[in-house]
Amino acid sequence: MKNNMNIQTFIGCESSFEEASTVLFGIPFDGTTSFRPGTRFAMQAIRQDSFGLESYSPYLDRDLEEEAIHDGGDLDLPFGNTERVLSDIATYTKEVLDNGKKFLMVGGEHLVSLPTIEAAYEKYPDLHVIHIDAHTDLREDYMGESLSHASVIRRCFDFLGDGRIFQFGIRSGLKEEFEWAKEHTYMEKFTIDTLPQIVQQLKDVPVYVTIDLDVLDPGTFPGTGTPEPGGITYKELLAGIAALQDLNQIVSADVVELSPQYDPSGASTAMACKTVREMLLTLTK
Repeated sequence: MKNNMNIQTFIGCESSFEEASTVLFGIPFDGTTSFRPGTRFAMQAIRQDSFGLESYSPYLDRDLEEEAIHDGGDLDLPFGNTERVLSDIATYTKEVLDNGKKFLMVGGEHLVSLPTIEAAYEKYPDLHVIHIDAHTDLREDYMGESLSHASVIRRCFDFLGDGRIFQFGIRSGLKEEFEWAKEHTYMEKFTIDTLPQIVQQLKDVPVYVTIDLDVLDPGTFPGTGTPEPGGITYKELLAGIAALQDLNQIVSADVVELSPQYDPSGASTAMACKTVREMLLTLTK
C-alpha cells in the first residue's frame, strides 16, 4: 500500500516498504555536534524542498518515479542517551537489510553513520567504506567521549580494520589523525580526484558510501555545522557520485551534516536534495 497523500515523502519515493528495493529514512540527531547544532532538522527541510526538484536526473539519465523507493520517515529517538539512539538506529537498519533492501540514511550528525555501517558490515563481512568529508573523523575520542561525530570513522575502523576505509576531500583534523591515517586508511587530502580509480579497485566488493556534505566548500555550501574552507565544488561532488556507478556491490549509503538554518537562502538544502536524489538512483541502478 502506498503512503497516504497527506504524509510528506521525498519526491518520487512513494512505494510501500514491501514493494521497495531501497528505503530512505532520516535520523534527526545531533547530540554530539562539537560546534553548531541543527542537523536534526535536515531531513524535514530536505523532504519539503524536494518538491522544487525534478525526480529525473539528467546526470544519470534515471528517474526516481521509475524506481521502487520507500520513504520510511524519521526515526523517533530519545533525547540525552546517545548509546540508546545508536541502538535504535541499528535495530531499524538491520530490519531493512534483513528484508533484502538497500537504504539511504539521511542525518543528522555523522555519528549516526556508525550503527548503519556496522549493520551493513554484519550482513557483508567484506565491507569497504568510501568516506567523503572535510574532516578526518579519526580521533580516538573528543573531549573524552569516544562516541562523537569527530570519531565516527575511527569507531568504524575498530571493526573494519586496515585496508577497508577510503577517505576523500579531507582537509581538517588533528596532526595525530593524519599521521594515524598514513598507516590505516587510504586518504586523499583536499580533493576527490582519485575516487574513480579507487572505485575500479573496489568494483567487485561490498561498498558503503558515507557523504558528509561539509566536504563542499562553505562558499558553495554554508549550511553545515562545521564549515571548513577549501572544499570541493558541487560539480566535483556530482562527478564523484557519477563515478560510483561503476561499483557492482554498493550496498547502502548515507548523506549527513546539513544544518539548513545556517543558509537561509535555501541553496544548501537544494544541494542536499539533489545529492539525495543522485544517491538514491545510484543505489537502485
